Amino acid sequence: MIQLLAAAIFMLPVQPTGNMKDTVITLNKVDDGYRGIWYANQPSNDEYVFKYSGGLATYPANHYPFSVYAPEVNKTFFCYGGTDKAGKTLLHTVSYYDHTTGMVPRPVVVMDKNTNDAHDNPVLNIDAQGYIWLFSTSHGTESPSYMHRSVKPYDISSFERVTPTRKEQGKTIPFDNFSYLQAWYSKGNGFLQLFTHYDRQVIPGQPRKPRRTISFITSKDGVQYGEWKDIATIEEGHYQTSGQWKNKIATSFNYHPVKQGENGLNYRTNLYYIATNDFGNTWRNANGTALALPLKDIENPALVKDYSKEGLNVYINDIAFDKKGNPVILYITSKGYEAGPQSGPQQWHTARFTGKDWEILPVTSSDNNYDMGSLYIDAKGNWTIIGPTADGPQRYNTGGEIVMWESRNKGRTWQRKQLTYNSTRNHCYPRKPVNVHDDFYAFWADGHGRQTSESDLYFSNRKGEVFRLPRTMQTDHAKPEKLSLKK
Repeated sequence: MIQLLAAAIFMLPVQPTGNMKDTVITLNKVDDGYRGIWYANQPSNDEYVFKYSGGLATYPANHYPFSVYAPEVNKTFFCYGGTDKAGKTLLHTVSYYDHTTGMVPRPVVVMDKNTNDAHDNPVLNIDAQGYIWLFSTSHGTESPSYMHRSVKPYDISSFERVTPTRKEQGKTIPFDNFSYLQAWYSKGNGFLQLFTHYDRQVIPGQPRKPRRTISFITSKDGVQYGEWKDIATIEEGHYQTSGQWKNKIATSFNYHPVKQGENGLNYRTNLYYIATNDFGNTWRNANGTALALPLKDIENPALVKDYSKEGLNVYINDIAFDKKGNPVILYITSKGYEAGPQSGPQQWHTARFTGKDWEILPVTSSDNNYDMGSLYIDAKGNWTIIGPTADGPQRYNTGGEIVMWESRNKGRTWQRKQLTYNSTRNHCYPRKPVNVHDDFYAFWADGHGRQTSESDLYFSNRKGEVFRLPRTMQTDHAKPEKLSLKK
């Protein structure tokens, strides 16, 4: 019955809806502080407890963006996976950092996703008119996805439900389910969304096993979308992570081999890259060769490096671009999917396209496959990585202490600056804003690696100073707490 009601709602026009169902979904509730979701995946029955776990309010790497700087109002708007005071449910929450005052307001809970799964975390972006769009993802097909748009430009006080549609075989149907969304906005073109849909009965001999099919879809207005188009359909599917440079949108992905009786996603491997300069009409590899999508073969022109031959897993973190628009991919390789030293070292790499070929260089190592970081390249060509590469209090679990790495020679050598010390919980998933401002440079959360815990939210500036968002607020606006570096 709930699914039937949801389907009916998705056919409504784009306007605030007054029915009971939408009132339940769209809360627009002001919260009294910043609390991140704690989440764990795949119990491991050992001392590390889970495959990955912790404060995952800005998880996963395949969701983007969580924050966008708007120079028109000098604010960085951000969203995250929040939770109630009991830590029981995932709240899709929005706020901003005011660069003029150095303060944050009470955050606004747009909706309760009715799960504690951080795979359902939201992402946001801002259109040319200043409207803030919140995209509420799903983890697979068991629950619906949602879209909201701010009622006023550059204003988080109220969001209205958007009911998008897409084309399929000439028919208009609801666009009400998407996973691992990366929402890119291009002025003059609209939205190009990279996402995953789950398909069953397509893996030979294993009809019930889902394939994670990576795709893209476009919309001029964010409401009426065309047909989704698959990017790759190799064996058991893919995870993709993307980036944008001017009118170029690029994605890097791995693939999951088919495994009888096992999850192929745990054996993710290989590194691929493709990009479009014409809003999805044509996709090319780094050398400019046009590609016929979807890619179906393991060996194909998008392949950057074959790690399957080395028996290594590949976890893709981020893409950045040099001043010529050449991509640099940040990713991690490891010997296995389990938490613990047997899978290590988790080796961090950059893969830089030189204009002719790919140069792959090491950066550092860490102790968990899900130690995600963000890559920045400034106008002078300096590279920066912010990631949890120092040992945290729960060693070999997700995250650790946050470190800033800087290179002035395109990743050949790096200088290290640690940003957090003596933490009680691991720091996880520092994320780079779109159109990043130096005062709000990376955004992340913390959480205990082996047991359910509270999770606080943090950001750093370009200098490496770290600020904690207030867990409880007594006033409508507050200054984040600057952490002291106690080594």
